Order: sequence, then structure tokens, then C-alpha cells
Amino acid sequence: MQTAQDFTRGVLDNVGDVIVGKDEVIEHLLIALLCEGHVLLEDVPGVGKTMMARALAISLGVDFRRLQCTPDLLPSDITGTSIFNQETRQFQFIAGPAFTHILLADEINRATPRTQAALLECMGEQQITADGVTRPLPRPFMVIATQNPVEYEGTFPLPEAQLDRFLFKLNLGYLSDEEEGQMLLNLGRRHPIETLEAVVEGQALPELAEQIWQVTVADSIREYIVGLVQSTRRHADLALGASPRGSLALYRGAQARAALRGRAYTLPDDVQALAPLALPHRCIVRSDAALRGRTAEQIISELLEEIALNLGEEIGDGSPSVTGLHV
Repeated sequence: MQTAQDFTRGVLDNVGDVIVGKDEVIEHLLIALLCEGHVLLEDVPGVGKTMMARALAISLGVDFRRLQCTPDLLPSDITGTSIFNQETRQFQFIAGPAFTHILLADEINRATPRTQAALLECMGEQQITADGVTRPLPRPFMVIATQNPVEYEGTFPLPEAQLDRFLFKLNLGYLSDEEEGQMLLNLGRRHPIETLEAVVEGQALPELAEQIWQVTVADSIREYIVGLVQSTRRHADLALGASPRGSLALYRGAQARAALRGRAYTLPDDVQALAPLALPHRCIVRSDAALRGRTAEQIISELLEEIALNLGEEIGDGSPSVTGLHV
């Protein structure tokens, strides 16, 4: 039986041939895939957001659609529409780009709220209802949305309900001097994406997603996740804390991260590594705190330092048991 570690190792190496120096971000994308979740990539233009999504889809050998979001984009441009067929004298449904395995919603915040809302059912229930008929989406199904955080003119900020649908919010960041030099060397002739090929069978992802649920999560780590999320709801600088979906994102993500590393059990490190990706975009900072320069990312980082874990004896399968939790 193929393991999650074997499956993701080939994809990580393959995408790494196109996207230089971003192995950690690629790993987080793979964790989201194993969790059957969606990802919001937020960063400045030109850092490789679109290329990363394309390279991932090619490596998996699955269908890929790119949707360029603009203010005049309609919901039916995403979900599909019915047209009258003159030959059959009946209406025929023409599927939209959402009927794919990996959907890249480029510059999602340039679409109107009405159009953004068309993605909610896709992301939450993996189905589309159009003309009174509900149609399931193929599996695997993943939305990778991008947005530019420095250009807000003519954009529509994502509502909290839609932000909460994203498992992780990721930032790529700039390359180091050495990495940027390597990128220029790689692109000196032919773009690596042109020769990229599938290295795994992407259709196996639903089966691997089922295996993720078998990864052991100790009761103490589960309590740690709940305590961390609950602390965001009581924080004085947050008007809104993380939702229960945030707890599930941490729980499921920790299982996938453990499986990706070849472990059958989770560690506190798994939770701590993913909390900055799974929680800040689900929180709203109070206006007075924001004026003081406070951000959700800062608050989550502080909570991770304040909430301490005391590791006790190991349980039978070799995983650590967390015996204490305090703030």
C-alpha cells in the first residue's frame, strides 16, 4: 500500500524543480491536499504563486483549470450554465471551470462578493447546485486562490465566511540571494514547467485522505488544540476568535503532517508548525488593537509561546503523551 510519505516525496521533488527554495510551502500545499482542504496564497506579484499551483497539478497528473478573477466575472462563469440545444430542443448544462481537480482562482479578491460566493458551496460541500440540480465535483478537488496584499484598489476583500473555508493561508516570500541566482540559472533557457511530467497518480489522493484519519492523536494533543483555539476567542485584542473549523484544520493538518513525515502519531510540533497557517485568517483583530499595530499573526505567535506543554511518559506506540497544559 502506498504511504502518504512516498506519495508526497516525489511531488515535493518535482515541484521543487520549478519553484526554487519553497519546499516548506510546497509541503504545506501537500498537507492541504491530504486533508482535502483549500489554500489561500497571499503575496506580492511575481513570487510564483500561479506557477506553483500549475506545477502541483502537472506533478499529480490531474485536471487543472485557471480562473482569472475580474469585477465582471459572473457566478455562472465559475459553476456553469444551461443553454438551449436547438437539435434536442432541451436545455443542456455546460459545466464551468469549477468541475476540475485543482482550480486556481487567480486574484480572487478582484471578483465581486456575489461571484466569490459561488465558490462557497464548491469549497464547503464539494458540489455545485445550478438550475435546481446538485452535481458532485470530482475528487480530489482543491481550490488554490491567490491575492495581492499590496494592491487594494478595485478589489473586494474576502468575507470571513469564505476565509474560513480555506484550510491554510500561505505566504511564499522573496527568495534569498542564492535562491534567486539559482532561479535565473534555471530560467536561462527553457522554463522547467515545459518539461514537467506527472510523477504520481493523483486519483489516489482520496484513498490517502482516508488513511490520514488513522494517524493517532493523543487526548492531550487534542486538548492542546482545543485550548489554543479557545484562547483566541477569549483574547482581549481579538473581536472574533478562530471557529471550530479552525480546530478541525489543526487536528486534520497535524495528522497529515505526521503521515507525511512517516509517523503514525502526531506531536505538539505538528500543531505548533501549522497554527500560524490555520488560525490567523480566521481571527478578526479589534480596531483599537489594529491601530496599535497588532496583527492576528502576532497574537497567534504569542499564544503559542504562552501555552506550555509538559511531556510525560510515552504511550505504547512510541508517541509522546502530553500530561499538562497551562497558560
